[in-house]
Amino acid sequence: MRPKTWLRAALAVTITAAAGPPVFAQKAPSKKKSTTPWQDCGHGVSAHLSMPIAAQGVLLEVELLSAAPLAHLKADWDGHELPFWQDSAGKNHQRALLGVDLEHESGNNNLELSAQLPANETFACSLNVRVNLGKFPVEKLTVEKKFVEPNPEEVARANHERQHLKEIFATVTPNRLWTGSFRLPLDGTRSAKNFGRRRVLNGVPGSLHSGVDFPALAGTPVHAAQRGRVVLAEGLFFSGNTVVIDHGLGVYTFYGHMRSTSAVPGDIVEKGSLLGEVGATGRVTGPHLHWGLTVNQARVNPLQILSLPLS
Repeated sequence: MRPKTWLRAALAVTITAAAGPPVFAQKAPSKKKSTTPWQDCGHGVSAHLSMPIAAQGVLLEVELLSAAPLAHLKADWDGHELPFWQDSAGKNHQRALLGVDLEHESGNNNLELSAQLPANETFACSLNVRVNLGKFPVEKLTVEKKFVEPNPEEVARANHERQHLKEIFATVTPNRLWTGSFRLPLDGTRSAKNFGRRRVLNGVPGSLHSGVDFPALAGTPVHAAQRGRVVLAEGLFFSGNTVVIDHGLGVYTFYGHMRSTSAVPGDIVEKGSLLGEVGATGRVTGPHLHWGLTVNQARVNPLQILSLPLS
């Protein structure tokens, strides 16, 4: 019998330390500039995607250049409107982030752009994005029954918390709170490679792992990846002591399994601010930090935001 949706969604963060530390990359994410050509949308407007072909869980950047200011700019992707910000290099240079969800269906998709030009002219442009299946590993484990068979009270709690997080991620703060590039949440770490891993626990398939894990000693300081507003700082059933930061424009970072937290909901934190300490709270078997990134409700690999110069 297949597990219920809430269980599949939560299993990925229950025992991330069970099989030992993840494999780490030898190099930091590349900062090489995209060579994808710009698309002429007419009316003096050009559009650019950082990649026209993307795998599930990938983060893309959208850019628009126009000869004249644009009004009522809209971009629709997968049923969500992407918010733009003005690039610091010029007033007619607009940018946005496009997240391809971890479980987005493969195939051809369109990013639909529209805006109003001076003299009440309008333009519409469609950019094709080919989504390929992600190449995510599968890991089979045998664990204690408590990790895969919560009692009814625990099920109700997990469902309530999952809905609360869904509502948080669906809220789009209209202004950008971050400045510049993002950073890793732990000092002295390298890039974890377990994003998207699917665990099969006691023969029961779990969900794809929606973040990356950094194994570290309990008490290791956890830092904010960028400036933003703390929107959640509390103990959750699966992810333990958890902090969620709203960076504006639909961008959220998630920090789980902490031993303790110093963040307070409503507070504005700066890049590098102390959020708490690495721990082993929630459904885990060892200390580590689970770090996630949600962009306009799409779960994407958080390591990819590190390579974007988000000025």
